[in-house]
Amino acid sequence: MGDYGGGRRRFKSPLKRLASMGAQRGLLKPALNTAISVHVSGTELLKGVEEPFLLVANHSSHFDGPLLMTSLPARLSKKIATGAAADYFFTNRFSAATVELFMNAYPVNRGATRSHRGMSKQLLNDGIPLMIFPEGTRSRTGAMGPFSPGTAALAISFNCQVVPAALVGAFAAWPAKNKRWKSGRPDVYVTYGNPLRPQPGEVAHAFSERIRRKVIELHDSTARAYNMPTQLEMANLAALEAGPKGKKRAAEKKKKRT
Repeated sequence: MGDYGGGRRRFKSPLKRLASMGAQRGLLKPALNTAISVHVSGTELLKGVEEPFLLVANHSSHFDGPLLMTSLPARLSKKIATGAAADYFFTNRFSAATVELFMNAYPVNRGATRSHRGMSKQLLNDGIPLMIFPEGTRSRTGAMGPFSPGTAALAISFNCQVVPAALVGAFAAWPAKNKRWKSGRPDVYVTYGNPLRPQPGEVAHAFSERIRRKVIELHDSTARAYNMPTQLEMANLAALEAGPKGKKRAAEKKKKRT
């Protein structure tokens, strides 16, 4: 794997920032609106957000990062950097350049790799806000996985605000198992909540769980309003499909296709 995306200098470059903003607003956002019907709420709650901050959301679709990047108010999105899996997006020069341009992305380690360790801290120290998905990978069922406490630890270390967001319908529009999104411009909802701060003496695991509960609350209130599955409903469905009856039905469907 090549060593791509490791430089910090580009995050301070006004020209690179303008190029990214132009690509996001001129190409990425219109492309999203062609594929899906995007609905955004809660941005009025973000007026008091100060840099650097952490933007945190559930993760179940390739739509997630672009949806957050293009729905944030311009004041907050112009400098934000997106943590992206080094072993997925930074394996070659082309994919690295693409996510750098459209998502202002930087590589995040997964597993035992250490090549980009400390990048998030360095960027926060430079005053760069970060978009992070604390689950670490896309959910294969739509139901949220556990949050890594590392994101909360960053917020505690820098005493910065955490902006919680929920993405509803993104999994249905483009499940992780599918190579392409579904046709028909399905509805996808992006909901922002009130910024959170670590409380005095709050440890990373406790703050991480508080952030996670807030994301679930935002997700489920939006899901109920638009007759979409809640996190618990998606988790229950995933458990049923993983059971003997669910596996039998999946095998029968596969047999019919062949």
